[in-house]
Amino acid sequence: MTRPLVIAHRGASGERPEHTRAAYDLAIEQGAEVIEPDLVMSSDGAFVVRHENEIGGTTDVAAHPAFAARLTTKIIDGVAVTGWFTEDFTLAELKTLRARERLPLLRPGNVAFDGREPILTFDEVVAIAREASARTGRVIAVAPELKHPSYFAAIDLPMEDAFVAELERLGLTGADAPILIQCFEVGPLQRLSRRIDAPLVQLIETTGGPADRPDLTYADMVTPRGLAEIAAYARWVAPAATLVLPRDAEGRTTGASALVPDAHAAGLKVVVWTLRAENVFLPLEYRRGEAEAEHGDFSAYARAVRDAEVDAVFSDFPGLAVEALR
Repeated sequence: MTRPLVIAHRGASGERPEHTRAAYDLAIEQGAEVIEPDLVMSSDGAFVVRHENEIGGTTDVAAHPAFAARLTTKIIDGVAVTGWFTEDFTLAELKTLRARERLPLLRPGNVAFDGREPILTFDEVVAIAREASARTGRVIAVAPELKHPSYFAAIDLPMEDAFVAELERLGLTGADAPILIQCFEVGPLQRLSRRIDAPLVQLIETTGGPADRPDLTYADMVTPRGLAEIAAYARWVAPAATLVLPRDAEGRTTGASALVPDAHAAGLKVVVWTLRAENVFLPLEYRRGEAEAEHGDFSAYARAVRDAEVDAVFSDFPGLAVEALR
C-alpha cells in the first residue's frame, strides 16, 4: 500500500499558530508533501491566508485602537458573525497585524508564538513551498482553499477571476502543477475546471450542503451518483474523516463506510480532514486520559484512516502523521 500523502493543515498548526511561516516551515521539515493555506480577500483584492475572513480570533486586531470602529456583525453563509473582517482592511493594513493561536485552551504551547508573525499572502505561501522544494529536493505542493467565494462575489470581490490571474502569474494552472485547489462550494470548482487544468478538490461536510447550492446536500454528494457528478469537474473529493470512519453515539468508530471505494469507482481520489492529536477530536477508543487537550493515540487512529485506503490526509500534526503512516 502506498502511504497516503500528508497535507499540513494550515501548516503544523498543532505546534505553531496556524497559517504562519513557522507553521509551514515546521510542517515541511517534518515531511509533509503539501502545505495548506485558506484564502480570503482584502478590500483591495489581495488573497490573504486566514482560516476565516473574521480575524478577531487569529490576529491581534483587537489590540489596535485604530481598528476598533471596524468591529461589526455580518452574515456569512447564513450565519451571523461578529468581529473584524479582512474585506474591511487593505493588504497594507492587514500586514500591520500579527498572528495569534486560534485554540489557546487546547494548544497553550502555541501561545508562546503569538504576536511574532504577520499575515501571509497566497504568493508568499507559494514562495515558501518553492524555496523548500529547492532546499530539500522534494516537491512541496500547496493546497489553497477558497473560502466563501459566493459571499465575496456578493460584496464585489469576485474570487475566481483574481484567483485564475494569480495562478497564471505563478505558473500553477497545468494538470501537473504542484497544487490542489479546494472549495466547499460547487459552482466555483465547476467554473475553474473549464478555465484551468490544475487538480480540483470538492470538500464535503458532515451536515448541510454547499452555500451556493441550496438544492443540494453533502449527503447527496457522497452517494455513487453524487460522486460521479463531482468527478465531472474535480479529481479529488475531501470528506470529513467521520464520513469515512463513522462513529456511534458514544463516539467510537464503527468501521469504514462505502465512501472511499465508491469514490475510487467514480475515478476520484480521497483526502480526509482533519487528523488531530487532542482527545477532543479523536474517536473514543483512541482517547487517553480525561483532559480534552491531552494527546490520545493519534498514530493508531491515523493508521485506521490509512487502512480505509484513503489517498491523502489533512493533519494539524504532519510530523505525527508522516511517522504513523510511514
